[in-house]
Amino acid sequence: MSAGPAFAMGTLCIVGGITGYARTKSTISLVAGVSVGLLYLWSATVIQKGTGPGIQGALGASAVLFLSSAPRAAKGPVPAVLTAASALSGVYYGKAYAAL
Repeated sequence: MSAGPAFAMGTLCIVGGITGYARTKSTISLVAGVSVGLLYLWSATVIQKGTGPGIQGALGASAVLFLSSAPRAAKGPVPAVLTAASALSGVYYGKAYAAL
């Protein structure tokens, strides 16, 4: 099991949240992006160490991100990319969870 996707998604979410805030002053984008990003980064660290429920955390973060971005996917490239990336991450960590 690789922590790479969770590290990538965490970074993407945090950068996206900060960018969303800088462009539109959207506090919701900032809080949501940083929160989900930190959950991904925590999960990645736990997966890397092999010491706890990192796969479940990454799967949960993927579900939250997918459910929040999917309704807006048709509105532009950013929500569409977030929806696709969270779906791929969810499938990846879903398979890992099913193999536990």
